Amino acid sequence: IEDETQVSRATQGEQDNYEMHVRAANIVRAGESLMKLVSDLKQFLILNDFPSVNEAINQRNQQLRSLQEECDKKLIALRDEISIDLYELEEEYYSSSYSLCDSNDLPLCEAYWRQDFATLSPESLSMPLAAATAEPSVAPSQSSTPSHPHVNGHGAGPAEHS
Repeated sequence: IEDETQVSRATQGEQDNYEMHVRAANIVRAGESLMKLVSDLKQFLILNDFPSVNEAINQRNQQLRSLQEECDKKLIALRDEISIDLYELEEEYYSSSYSLCDSNDLPLCEAYWRQDFATLSPESLSMPLAAATAEPSVAPSQSSTPSHPHVNGHGAGPAEHS
């Protein structure tokens, strides 16, 4: 027998069912909130972990510096090889019988390295060549002592240009 002050069993069952749903939703919401908090902490740690970020930056800088040094060494070696080849080619050209330049002309590499190269004008550099082409019958003089024979058989070049 039921008292009239109490709620009916069906109403009490519905109330208990609703209370379980509310509590389950609160538990799910609290779980999602915890997962978001963990995610935010991970993101904060990743973005604001300055010692590891600085270490990664320093490692990358060291890698790039070693790559730069390697490239610089290769470029210097290439420059030296090209300089040697250019000097040999100029020596061969100026010592060959096909050269139309005056014997007083400097090879390009020596003219470049001279201290007073900046004072020379383009007209003064081209004047001996124009004078030499005007008189093609005049052969260039080879007054220097031979240093070594050349591969193409044109003879020896000057010892050292000063």
